[in-house]
Amino acid sequence: MPKRTDIESILVIGSGPIVIGQACEFDYSGTQACRVLRSEGYRVILANSNPATIMTDPDMADRTYVEPLDPEVLTAIVRRERPDAVLPTLGGQTALNLAMALVERGVLQETGSQLIGASAEAISTAEDRDRFKTAMEEIGLQVPSSGFAHTLDEAMDVGAEIGFPLMIRPSFILGGAGTGTAGDAGELRKMAAEGLAASPVHQILIERSIVGWKEYELEVMRDRADNCVVVCSIENVDPMGVHTGDSITVAPAQTLSDVEYQAMRDDAFACIRRVGVETGGSNIQFAVGPTDGRRLVIEMNPRVSRSSALASKATGFPIAKIAARLAVGYTLDEVTNDITGATPASFEPTIDYVVTKIPRWAFEKLPGVPDRLGTRMQSVGEVMAIGRTFPESLQKALRSLEQGRAGLNADPAEEALDLLDDDELVRRAAQPTPERMFHLDAALRRGVAVDHLQGATGVDRWFLDQLMLIVEGRRRIEALADGASGAPGAAALARLDRRGFRAVKRLGFSDAQIAYLLNGRAPAAVTEPAAVTEPAAVTEPATVTEPDVRAARLALGVRATFKTVDTCGAEFEARTPYHYATYEDEDEVRPAQLPRVVILGSGPNRIGQGIEFDYCCVHASMALRDAGFETVMVNCNPETVSTDYDTSDRLYFEPLTAEDVANVLDAEMRAGRPGDVLPGPALAGVIVSLGGQTPLKLAHTLPDDLVLGTSPASIDAAEDRQRWNALCESLGIPQPPGGTASTPGEALAVARQVGYPVLVRPSYVLGGRAMEIVYDDDRLEQVVGELGRSMQREGGVSADRPVLVDRFLEDAVEVDVDAVRDRTGEVLVAGVMEHVEEAGVHSGDSACALPPQTLGAEVVAGLERHVRSIAEALEVVGLLNVQFAVKDGQAYVLEANPRASRTVPFVAKATGVPIAKVAARVMVGATLCELRAEGLVRLPGGTGYVAVKEAVLPFSRFPGVDTLLGPEMRSTGEVMGIGA
Repeated sequence: MPKRTDIESILVIGSGPIVIGQACEFDYSGTQACRVLRSEGYRVILANSNPATIMTDPDMADRTYVEPLDPEVLTAIVRRERPDAVLPTLGGQTALNLAMALVERGVLQETGSQLIGASAEAISTAEDRDRFKTAMEEIGLQVPSSGFAHTLDEAMDVGAEIGFPLMIRPSFILGGAGTGTAGDAGELRKMAAEGLAASPVHQILIERSIVGWKEYELEVMRDRADNCVVVCSIENVDPMGVHTGDSITVAPAQTLSDVEYQAMRDDAFACIRRVGVETGGSNIQFAVGPTDGRRLVIEMNPRVSRSSALASKATGFPIAKIAARLAVGYTLDEVTNDITGATPASFEPTIDYVVTKIPRWAFEKLPGVPDRLGTRMQSVGEVMAIGRTFPESLQKALRSLEQGRAGLNADPAEEALDLLDDDELVRRAAQPTPERMFHLDAALRRGVAVDHLQGATGVDRWFLDQLMLIVEGRRRIEALADGASGAPGAAALARLDRRGFRAVKRLGFSDAQIAYLLNGRAPAAVTEPAAVTEPAAVTEPATVTEPDVRAARLALGVRATFKTVDTCGAEFEARTPYHYATYEDEDEVRPAQLPRVVILGSGPNRIGQGIEFDYCCVHASMALRDAGFETVMVNCNPETVSTDYDTSDRLYFEPLTAEDVANVLDAEMRAGRPGDVLPGPALAGVIVSLGGQTPLKLAHTLPDDLVLGTSPASIDAAEDRQRWNALCESLGIPQPPGGTASTPGEALAVARQVGYPVLVRPSYVLGGRAMEIVYDDDRLEQVVGELGRSMQREGGVSADRPVLVDRFLEDAVEVDVDAVRDRTGEVLVAGVMEHVEEAGVHSGDSACALPPQTLGAEVVAGLERHVRSIAEALEVVGLLNVQFAVKDGQAYVLEANPRASRTVPFVAKATGVPIAKVAARVMVGATLCELRAEGLVRLPGGTGYVAVKEAVLPFSRFPGVDTLLGPEMRSTGEVMGIGA
């Protein structure tokens, strides 16, 4: 069936700000939809309020409304634009609920618009718990015993009839909002009240709890000719009772027999057909009894979901892109899979590797919130890793989280587990928390039986057996240290041969873990390796470091090889270079054709480092491809546009650690040497300044001549508090009075000199991590002591750096300035933003206005002079963000970040100057003068309107948490408003 010709214009509804339960996976899906629909010749109208997304770039849609996503505004947009069709299935639950509101108000009927992707009937059948239960029973699929309630009294009656324990599920919600389990009448009354409040239609499903059952998801697509495919099967490591967004998940499903999988596949097709989703993707969740194999349907999302992004990246099958084409009339057999260029979308993906997803939480930002996981999603992001085996992909995913862990234990952070006895380890492993996997591993190493752990935790025996493979690999490494004569370390490393190295690397062990174990578990001083070093002889000190292990490994010829994600288990050749590392014999990285730029991404979303940095990396890739470079993206976040297989010329889905990045650069160096005769195009360099703090911390591990833009030495001068203080003094730029300290005693001396209150700030952190305003000696001693311990636990560059203790300027106005400097010294001040909240509230949590509303022209001119001086002194090439506090007309500089800041997308949208693209071009040698001639840069001037950015905070997810804003950022996303 060809595409529909009876529609010309389509309204795409976005998902709004990043919130827990609805993150940047919908920026990815919405961006795909806009691109596809425009390429098919449709006029695309977009409504979204999020400035940090690629989706709201002006060239993504024919007309973009950066407006609040509420029924009144959407009604006005539909009446003005009168689109032929409205596509709500790519904007999460927000878009679905808004589409239903438009239907109920009669707006679509009034304007002659129609829903595509899913009808109102299909949405209602899937999202209304009562209707969904009835629909499943009609087609013979089993659901848990349950009843429905619209009031508290009804809820109590249903609970008494079914019996405890119970599960409460509201209708039309996202991320498990309002869900929970109840073990008695008191808990039911509390949970029912919260569930009724969370549901837009004030309806809750109360069902018999199946906590402890195995949980699966199938990503299913259906077209209007009734063709159905399963794109990906996903299995949760955590049993039922943990929201799937908070579960460690694995693709493909590992513990189903083929008979069980085929039956589940049949059920999924029956479900999508009964609900009536005709043109797109859906996510269907199942529970399976761990003892009897009984299968229940839990719920269905008649839209692209969080798991759809994961499934797309795991298989290379672009669900959102294909769903958009199905929505305008194509059938699956008419759409070609871009990865192979040969197989139609009706060809179900088959993968010959294992994908592991692990969520990233932000409990450290929410003091007092227990880290217990449940049915309400609490994670703020996630990572994905690909390996040939589950152990390999699990360990890669754990180090991708950037929480100071080198893998599954076998690093200094595990030593706290030594203080726990066996019973306590099992007890902790039975509680779903972010640390559960580490507790399981420690218990198995202690000799706790697999059967006992399975019974206590509900984690399937297969996964525990796989963890035992890691345990056994660890024991082989430890045996080398135990058997080494004299001190362990170098002697043990000398005994690790090529075969042994390959065996433990295939289990996912990092070089840092191997060094730790070879040293007899004594932590080695880690000096990060330079990337792509030639094999060197192992040095002879008693302990070995991570670089020693890498050198010995390379000397034995044990290098990472890169395989291709091809959707079809190598049955067809992949056209798209989308790679993951493993340790085999054949490397599939193709020779380079052009000079290449490697862009280090931002890793998992977290509070303080979110989608805005992915935006910058994507813009860099776009700009550099247009400028004639091959672009190479390295990232591990499955939710983002940067990890789409066609955003860059080459994608490496890998952890952002020194070792893994060095492996990628090694592969890229080989790609520049395609034959034995002549070298190929050169590797132009690596961009570290667009992905937030993650790549910035890796800058010092790279050869200086490979770092594009601002040098690592200049980055360090800005990020190290002591060096930054000295720089500002030399420039004569006022700072709040203060000094640096490495101990509580030194901090007290500074505070007594400058007077309270003081602001304590560590080096090399993002999102105000561990910053605090302090008012007395006792608290200052406590804060500095805790800070040292927490930075050591979290690891990284900030662990051994001094903290800054300076006078906190009360009642001051805070200002952010974003600028770009080129290699000639010209500086473009792109935006001066005045914060609405007074200084002391983190800039990421404060509303801000562009242009500034209360600052005089003289003050603004002074701020711009200071920015130019700082940019010159740091020899910035690329982006620079400087923060000031203005008090009584005097500007004091607080800090400078020679990198992309979270305000970059907002400034770009507010001014129309794509400063991330400008910065990327500047970093590879272009001047602002040249870019001005190209039209990429224009002289700053008045916009004629005011743009305001406001933060979105997650407190509704965490009842009882302290909601007072301060210097540590806690917002998950932002929105933008524009007005006269």
